[in-house]
Amino acid sequence: GDEKDITVKGLEAIKSCDKVFLEMYTAILGIDKNRLSEFYGKEVIEADRNLVESGSDDIINQASTSNIAFLVVGDPFCATTHTDLFLRAKEQGVEIQVIHNASIMNAVASCGLQLYRFGEAVTIPFFTETWKPYSFFDKVLANFEHNLHTLVLLDIKVKEQTTENLLRGNNIFEPPRYMSCSVAAEQIIESIEQHENKSITADTICFGLARIGGVTQKIASAPLRDFVDQVDMGGPLHTLVIPAKEVHPLEEEMMKFYSDKK
Repeated sequence: GDEKDITVKGLEAIKSCDKVFLEMYTAILGIDKNRLSEFYGKEVIEADRNLVESGSDDIINQASTSNIAFLVVGDPFCATTHTDLFLRAKEQGVEIQVIHNASIMNAVASCGLQLYRFGEAVTIPFFTETWKPYSFFDKVLANFEHNLHTLVLLDIKVKEQTTENLLRGNNIFEPPRYMSCSVAAEQIIESIEQHENKSITADTICFGLARIGGVTQKIASAPLRDFVDQVDMGGPLHTLVIPAKEVHPLEEEMMKFYSDKK
């Protein structure tokens, strides 16, 4: 989305605040944050992972004596980090107003699958040569066996450090990485090959979603294997959806509709 995706209530709150922080590591903003500053008429301070996880006490202390806005991409409670911040602020007696907005957790319905038929959402982390956690796939299979859709959130790596730089105390960070539908599909297929249950295969029809809510959003349906190298979803952020084993006729129509959008 962009600077205009904020709610009216949210915009009014920002204009009344003394300082505005923008959390920028659990999701990414589709535009330069300077556009937010111009639109809101306030300086927007980037709150990276280090500030949110290590320096959040300072934000809470400031909020005890002045009005502080803490902006997130999506909805405030879609990340456990934000829930932790909420609880610690409450413990210190800070008055909080939560203003909700859309997130991928509800915008995923744009692919045509019915929201009430989604099971537990899962996250796929980037595999490494020595670390390949296939356990996420157990949850996907559980949803599938219960005839539920699965929203598959894809890993984001922002301000990560190499082991060497971490041990040496070097303040050097790796370039940001955002998992694509291609990498996710490849890792899911690898997980399928490691699992005895073959209910889901590389030929299972899935949805790929990219940049939902933005002017360049893209939705495509295709066999899982096609997302590896045949379906180009463009730039981040990406999401995958693995539908239930049985779909409603309207959901099936939407699958066919988006199969032409590859």
